[in-house]
Amino acid sequence: MSDDSNHPGPPRNSGPNLYDLVAEETASVVIRRYSTSFGLASRLLAPQVRRHVENIYALVRVADEVVDGGAADAGLDPLAAARVLNDFERDTEAALDSGYSTNLVIHAFARTARATGFGRELTQPFFESMRMDLVQTEHDAESFEAYVYGSAEVVGLMCLATFLQGSTVSPAELARLEHGARKLGAAFQKVNFLRDLSADFQTLGRSYFPGVSVESFSEADKARLLEDIDSDLRDSAAVVPLLPASSRRAVALAQGLFTELAVRLRATPADRLVTSRVRVPNPVKLRIAAGALAGRTPRTTLSSHTTRPKAAS
Repeated sequence: MSDDSNHPGPPRNSGPNLYDLVAEETASVVIRRYSTSFGLASRLLAPQVRRHVENIYALVRVADEVVDGGAADAGLDPLAAARVLNDFERDTEAALDSGYSTNLVIHAFARTARATGFGRELTQPFFESMRMDLVQTEHDAESFEAYVYGSAEVVGLMCLATFLQGSTVSPAELARLEHGARKLGAAFQKVNFLRDLSADFQTLGRSYFPGVSVESFSEADKARLLEDIDSDLRDSAAVVPLLPASSRRAVALAQGLFTELAVRLRATPADRLVTSRVRVPNPVKLRIAAGALAGRTPRTTLSSHTTRPKAAS
């Protein structure tokens, strides 16, 4: 009989157990309930990749809830919310090391991070950006760049790590794909900032874009911000064809949905953007999804399209 005195418990099977599966099912619920756009896009991912992306989304969404409403709704002041966020980060880092957490969302995220090879180099800037939301209501160019990197670009890099799992790419190809992932994350964030101008300012007291006053938001401001978004979307669209087949159509759909949002933002008068939220109607989402499913190349520019909606939807 072998001596198992140095082993405190039975060996862990490398495959998912019931707890792993429940954690991943929990993460899947988060993306379905919080985001129709990302939920729709995730359906075009291969099942294994979809699971990882849902795990990532759940963690970043829960952290975002701490700073954007959930904690405040529970009666926590900013200092208490900061403590909750710090605890959440510590628990995430512990799970990255051990592969286990009693928090189901963190447990699912850690499984993905450990399986696909990313860690604190991406989670630390993410949590730092979340902390900025608790203390900073306006940004200069430097803090805005840091915020967008931590809150959005690193999420693009996390997802890219899941897309490339099991693939072999050259250093040059990886650098190009990482650039595209960062630019798509940045575009998503900037589009959301622009469509949420009113809610961020009126409800949360925040103004993200440097040098932009919500009270005097102008057509010139809108055009300048959309040119920057256009550049990000153009760079990200250029690398979509380089992605593995398991993720290419889903990323093309996400690219298409946010490009459509940017087109609608451009068509909406500046004074309306500070009072209403632009949306993409469901029939249009389905049309874009059909195009992505058929393998059509996502749009690369906004200004070249002359057919635009006359009002926000």
